Amino acid sequence: MPAYVTRFGSLASYEKGGIEVIDDDPRHYVFSNMFEVASHAKPWEKIAVGKNMEYVLEVIRAEGTSEWRTCAHDEFPMVLDGEVTVELVRLDQPHAPPDRGGSIRMAGDPAGARMGHMVLRRGHMALLPADTAYRFSAPAPAVILLQTLQGEDTLERWADICLS
Repeated sequence: MPAYVTRFGSLASYEKGGIEVIDDDPRHYVFSNMFEVASHAKPWEKIAVGKNMEYVLEVIRAEGTSEWRTCAHDEFPMVLDGEVTVELVRLDQPHAPPDRGGSIRMAGDPAGARMGHMVLRRGHMALLPADTAYRFSAPAPAVILLQTLQGEDTLERWADICLS
């Protein structure tokens, strides 16, 4: 029986990986590495690495402190590498249009009650509730995988990030 080894990747150490196509055309498949995508990203860029209709998985390179953001729907960040603090504010008034996907940047500090903060490390997932404001901070480069709806800030770089 073959022996399998689980290897956890990080920004500092990852393997590109690949696809073994048995009986098909390799152009029917795409493959990317989230750590590789994050290693080439600017801080806080939201790069789509998975898409299903209007839903996307975005890789975010967390570094320093992000701007405040909000959205009209729930979002789910999962930290894949490093440590990320999430601050939450319950907004006095919703800021994002209800029919708009993805999060939007807020100008200045949000008006509302502070809800607290979460410290997320590798493997931790959190809920960012609709109509709240949030801000990420990371003391060192980290990687977030964000489940959300595609929005204006979602970057599609399929030709650059996918091995096909």
